[in-house]
Amino acid sequence: MALKLKTYRDNPGEWKEKGYRLPAFDPDAVKAVTGAHPKWIHFGAGNIFRAFPAAVLQEALDAGETDTGVIVAEGFDYEIIDRAYRPYDNLSLLVVLKADGSIEKRVIASVTESVCADALNEAEWGRLEEIFTDPSLQMVSFTITEKGYAVTGPDGSLSGIVQKDFADGGFQPAHSMGKIAALLYKRYESGAAPVAMVSMDNCSHNGDKLRDGVMAYVSHWCDAGMTPEGFRDYVSDRARVSFPWSMIDKITPRPDEKVQKMLEEDGFADTELIVTKNRSFTAPFVNAEEMQYLVIEDAFPNGRPPLEKGGVIFTDRDTVDRIEKMKVCTCLNPLHTALAIYGCLLGFGTIHEEMKDKALRTFITRMGNREGMPVVVNPGIIRPQDFLDEVLQKRLPNPFMPDTPQRIATDTSQKLPVRFGETLKAYREKGLSYDDLTYIPLVIAGYARYLMGVDDRGEPFTPSDDPLLKELSLTVKDVRLGAPPAKDVLNPLLTRKDLFGVDLYEAGMAEKIGMYFTELTAGKGAVRATLDKYTA
Repeated sequence: MALKLKTYRDNPGEWKEKGYRLPAFDPDAVKAVTGAHPKWIHFGAGNIFRAFPAAVLQEALDAGETDTGVIVAEGFDYEIIDRAYRPYDNLSLLVVLKADGSIEKRVIASVTESVCADALNEAEWGRLEEIFTDPSLQMVSFTITEKGYAVTGPDGSLSGIVQKDFADGGFQPAHSMGKIAALLYKRYESGAAPVAMVSMDNCSHNGDKLRDGVMAYVSHWCDAGMTPEGFRDYVSDRARVSFPWSMIDKITPRPDEKVQKMLEEDGFADTELIVTKNRSFTAPFVNAEEMQYLVIEDAFPNGRPPLEKGGVIFTDRDTVDRIEKMKVCTCLNPLHTALAIYGCLLGFGTIHEEMKDKALRTFITRMGNREGMPVVVNPGIIRPQDFLDEVLQKRLPNPFMPDTPQRIATDTSQKLPVRFGETLKAYREKGLSYDDLTYIPLVIAGYARYLMGVDDRGEPFTPSDDPLLKELSLTVKDVRLGAPPAKDVLNPLLTRKDLFGVDLYEAGMAEKIGMYFTELTAGKGAVRATLDKYTA
């Protein structure tokens, strides 16, 4: 059972007998239609794309609601295309791990073509230009992580890669936003057909981040006289180039060895766990949870694929914003971050194992219900309490979801302003007292403890990748377990509004956080003792 079109078509009975759901459409016919007149190209060939957007489109293809697939492009790690897509006819195997213990295995064939978004590769780049100049193109979507949109560093100055792109003075940029701007320029030159640019990344107001990144290049080129002013007008015109907001929610961990073994026992041949030179973790298969939400602002000036047939919700911008805030500020992401920080400190390997820990489960349950719910944003179409209960009772405890605190702890400094800062600002706006908070301050104190890079046994560990890790770690570099930290040691950290949304010192929270930090650093086992104390 190899992941090839010919293999599953020649012997579909074996696949179905072992519980594999096969495409109900002709992939060759879909590929021909898509190649001739593409409607959708997606940038970011990682696991979330294959597990969610590509699978949603397959639902529409299976139902006969569309005859066009999706083309995927990768602009950061070309090795993913060469190792996880092209050797397998661009197929992937989606393994859905349900909370009730059942497993769904599904061959995804909605991806008809894979391309390396390399501006220096004439053949690959030429194909992208063909796609972008076709008036049929309706949607360009992205899952490139929040970092992929950033054209400036923490200090607000242009990043080195953007400066080099500007200095080179051409249309062969290295930064992802420059690549998209260059391709949009080709579309402008070939008739300026409308198109929707849809970020599906898990970050607040993602469409604005995408637009700002692209416009940095567009404005530079126009100001430098490299492109006509009409190009800036084109990209700025929402009726021709839209940048909708979206909210995405689906846990898609790295390919797991237990899933690999299960597939091998089925006789499925293509189970290689791939780690690229750029540290992307992928495989011919992707494992994911059953629960999923994708809500997109319905702003598509050239039409759109019928993704509502696969469960995508299209609505207005305000509703997208409310759903995103409900999830990111209260009902999921803050809980994830708390588990990530304390999971790393306590040596947990998976999120679901953390949920078996009474103190940790009590911690996030109280944080969500007692501290988040008083200021939760109600989107109207999803009830916040139901969403939170689903997260606590089904999603996070799912024993078949091998997600890790170490993965979730990646880029924590970039997540804190929204996951906790928005709640803190809401408390201030509603006139609620910060004195009533226990668990949010304990997360912040835990983050400072995490920055020490020493676990609760007193053993060093390597914190997850984070653009501010080196800088922020300097705050606690002189703190030692068992020695009371200096009274104001955390002030340089707690006064940073860019991290926490408010100045925690001015807000009067610094003393409480400092007290928690002192307890967390009292010695070996102090993290466990502190958690037990505040969750008793």
